Parts: sequence; structure tokens; C-alpha cells
Amino acid sequence: MERRGSMMAKLLLGFMLLSCMYHQSAMGRFVVEKNSLTVTSPENIKGNHDSAIGNFGIPQYGGSMAGTVDYPKENKKGCRKFDEFGISFKANPGALPKFVLLDRGDCFFALKVWNAQNAGASAVLVADDIDEALITMDRPEEDGASAKYIENITIPSALIARSFGETLKKAISSGDMVNVNLDWRESVPHPDDRVEYELWTNSNDECGVKCDMLMDFVKNFKGAAQILEKGGYTLFTPHYITWYCPQTFTISKQCKSQCINHGRYCAPDPEQDFSTGYEGKDVVLENLRQLCVFKVANETEKSWIWWDYVTDFQIRCPMNEKKYNKECADEVIKSLGLDLSKIDKCMGDPSADSDNPVLKEEQDAQIGKGSRGDVTILPTLVVNNRQYRGKLEKGAVLKAICSGFEETTEPAVCLSDDVETNECLENNGGCWHDKAANVTACKDTFRGRVCECPLVDGVQFKGDGYTSCVASGPGRCKINNGGCWHESRDGDSFSACLDNENGKCACPSGFKGDGVKSCEDIDECQEKKACQCPECSCKNTWGSYECTCSGDRLYIRDHDTCISKTTAEGKSSWTVVWVVLLGLAMAAGGAYLVYKYRWRSYMDSEIRAIMAQYMPLDNQSEAVNHANENRA
Repeated sequence: MERRGSMMAKLLLGFMLLSCMYHQSAMGRFVVEKNSLTVTSPENIKGNHDSAIGNFGIPQYGGSMAGTVDYPKENKKGCRKFDEFGISFKANPGALPKFVLLDRGDCFFALKVWNAQNAGASAVLVADDIDEALITMDRPEEDGASAKYIENITIPSALIARSFGETLKKAISSGDMVNVNLDWRESVPHPDDRVEYELWTNSNDECGVKCDMLMDFVKNFKGAAQILEKGGYTLFTPHYITWYCPQTFTISKQCKSQCINHGRYCAPDPEQDFSTGYEGKDVVLENLRQLCVFKVANETEKSWIWWDYVTDFQIRCPMNEKKYNKECADEVIKSLGLDLSKIDKCMGDPSADSDNPVLKEEQDAQIGKGSRGDVTILPTLVVNNRQYRGKLEKGAVLKAICSGFEETTEPAVCLSDDVETNECLENNGGCWHDKAANVTACKDTFRGRVCECPLVDGVQFKGDGYTSCVASGPGRCKINNGGCWHESRDGDSFSACLDNENGKCACPSGFKGDGVKSCEDIDECQEKKACQCPECSCKNTWGSYECTCSGDRLYIRDHDTCISKTTAEGKSSWTVVWVVLLGLAMAAGGAYLVYKYRWRSYMDSEIRAIMAQYMPLDNQSEAVNHANENRA
């Protein structure tokens, strides 16, 4: 009887979920996320085609991949290991990667891709076996066997239309080399400088491999997510899928154990066993609590605390330790400094026969809007309103999020070891490079390298980034002398760099040349450019010259002439005398002016005092006679 009751309960739960999904599909729709596939040869089938991104493996979001298509003569559906047939898809050194074309049918999509990956394939194209609109190749419900390979699939895959698949097969069978290019660069739109993404998740930690995978992702991605959020680069929102119980069954035992608010918000039993362990409504309550944690943290402009709470709750309050409850959750909330009363108020009354505003909003959000389809797969990641397809793994997800930024505008976290291509490590990525200054125009991005003239120590280099970059503007001479000629000899240094906006090189005075590769010393003596007076004797030095005069004479460079020391000393003596006399004259004149000014000021004050006694001034109403006051 117990077994029969358990079976009936599961059937009822399945009916509930199907009813809910039917209700949602009537209101929304499922959108297949696509990427562009371009055939580049042979000429007669060149063109662009749609392909549906597989929901496993790692699509190269933000990038592209070129390869040749190979259609195996045996094991065409890929349901068996290819080494059983002696087939390998490993590309020879220097050759393009191999994309394996397989037929749909007989086994899971993921198993086909896994077998092809083990045989050396770089990507897999699955040709549909019927004429229909493209669908998403989803991962199977994970059991012990499938779990071993699903999480280890690392190559991208896509489903193509039956007619397109037949075209490829025909070209391959006729001996043509079929080259294609898979392009994910526009799979995630980038409308502005901030990426908006959301994660549809669940607090249940007892649902097997899928729950374990989700928990590992949240823990591993937390650091990158918080960096992006704190820097204002992203806007993150967590979501939780809930279902409702059909009106007919709201008073049933099953609905009461799985739902809150009289059947409005439900979740499956964690253990799929209604007689033991936690109930579905426990999961709904924790989902609601986590939504309210995010809501309260967001009000304090610290939305990233959600990641701390979720990871801490997973560690401190697991179901298998019987700690999945409010008491444990409250301790985690207090440790993070959040207002517990606000969170309780946000959660509301789960026993009330009325809508819960927070969960009602979540149910409405499950319906697809714009370019995003209905959320029917758990977990689901949505980036810039496009559903992410692929492995839920830190590096793959970070790459998808970073592809939402315009190229070269992505934050530093997008160049972490998880996603950086490191193309600049080999031959500087083919970009310009100054070995002497150790400056390169190569810049790594998660999409690949770009060649851009750099900014170094406040000095901007200008050029095409591939063949040349020239330092320009003030300060350019500090970096490898601005690429100009320079040389030091016997303690003297000369440079052809001019520290100005022009960025040109010009040989300094005393040198001639192009200023870039060479500047040669000018022999002023031989070329008769200096020291040409009859009494002068010229000797060339590096970058200059020395000129001496015969006898007791001195050389005057400005006039290129020689004068006697006696004349020079006499002139110097008279110069000193005249300077002293001029100084004395100026001092006397200044003293006279000061004396005259002070004498005149004294006389003016005396005259005013006398006139004040006998003739009152206009601005005085009454003259005061201080002498009479003293007599009284």
C-alpha cells in the first residue's frame, strides 16, 4: 500500500508540473538559441545557415572556429565509440580542426558528442532526421552512466536542419573539402557597457548530479561575480522556478506538502519520497528566503551579498545534516550583517490564502519576453536577455558574460586565466613589438588578441598596431628615446628626439643625418663653419669643436674673433667702474626722492594743524581748543 501510495503521489506531482508547464506554454514560448554557421567552400554551397546551440559542452561565446567537415562512413549516428571502427578525427599538424557530422537518432545527443570528442573531433554537427524547426539539443536526465561523460564534454555542438545536412553529405561524398566557420560572436548582444544576466536556480541540494553541479558553479563563480557587480560592470538577478497546484488538488495531502499559500507556489519533493525527509514546501520557503536576501541586500547597494549567503547556506545548512531550516538560515543571515526583520517581513505569511508578491513576480518572469524564451530548464542562465547554452562552469559562463561587452571594453576579470587566450605569448600575436623598450601592441582578450598601439607611462603610441607604433606627445623621449637616434661617448650624451607633439626625430646641433637610424658628427673645422679668423686654430671634437688663438689672445665664439687678454681685462675693469658709478647715482637719486617726499608730508601736516585752530575746516562742525581745556 505504501508503494502504491508513493506511486500515486508521484503521478499527481507529475500532473501538477505538466499542468503548470501547459499553462506557461500557452502564455509564452520556447526560444532556440542559435549561432551562425557559414560554409566557405566549396563554391556551389557557400552561404550562411542557422544552427541550434547544444545545451552541453562549451560554446565559444564571443569567438569563432573554422574547420573541415568529416562525415564518418561507419557509426554515422555516433552512438558507439569510434575506436571500435578504427576511426579518428584528430587533425594533422597544421591542418584545420575537424567538425564531425552525425545523424540524429538512436541515442542521446550528448552521447554522440562525447564519442566524437574522444575520437579527436573539435566540434560536432548533428543533422536532424525530419524536416522541422530547429530545437535545442538538451542534456538527458542524468543518471550514473550519463553523469560520467556529460560534465566532461568540452567541445561545442549544434543541431542543423535536415536539408542542410543532406547538402553537406552530398558535397563530402563527391570528394569536395567542405570548410565551415562556426560564429558565436553575436550569440550574446552587447547593447551598452553593462551586461545584465540572471541565474534561475534552486536551493534544493538533494536532487543528484544536477544539484551538485549547480552548487559547485555558485561556489566557483562567486568571486568573479562579486568583482563584476562591485565594479558596476554587471547587473545580476537571481530567480527561482516555482509551480502551482491545480485548483482541483489544492486540499490534497500532496499539494499541502509541496506548496505554500494554498497551492499557489510549489516545488517537487527533494527526495521524491513523501513519507520521509524534507518536503517541497521547505524548498519553496528557502527559495523565497534567498530571494528576500537579495532584495534586502540590493536595497543597501550590496547585492553581491547574495552570493555569500547562498554559498554559506550550502556549506552550513545541508539537508543531509538535517540543518536545512530557518534557524540555520537565520544564523547565516546574522553573520552577514543583514537585517533579519526585513527579510522576515519580505517573506510574508506562507499559510495565507493570498498571493505572495515576491513569488508571484517570479512566476510571471518565467514567461519569455522579447528575444528570451520561457524558462523551462533548471538551472538556466540568461545573458543580455539571451539564454545561455552550454556547460554551467566558471570559465564557460564567464566567457559568455564577457562576450556581452564590446570588444576591448571588457573588465580585467575577463582576462583571467580561465578565459584569456594568451595569443600574445607567441610571436607577440603578429603585432608590432619594440624589443628595446619591451613594448608591444598585442592585447589579449577572451575573444582573441587585438593589435592596438599601447599607452605606456602616460605616453600614447600611434600607428596601425601591426607594423608600426610611434610614441607621440610630451614625455615620448623617456621611452627608448622616442625611437630616435641616441648615443653616449666620453660622458656626453646626444639624442635626436624632440619632446613635442610632432613626434619627429632631428639630429642635434653639430650632427647631420636622418635622426632615426644615424646622426654623424659634423667636422666644423674641415667644412669651415667655425673658427675662421686669421689668428684662430680649429680642432674638431665629437658633437662640437675647440677654437684657440695664437699668442696671448682669447677667442670670442659669438663673433668668431680673437682679442688680446690686456684689452679684455681693460674693458672688464672699466665696465666694473661704470657699474659702480651707475649704482651710486641710482642710490643717491632714490635717497633724494625719499627725503623730498617725507619733508613735504611733514609741512602739509603742520599747515593743516595751524589752519584748524584759526579757520575751521568744512568737514568739522566745531573746532576743539585743547589749550583752553588744559587751563580749565
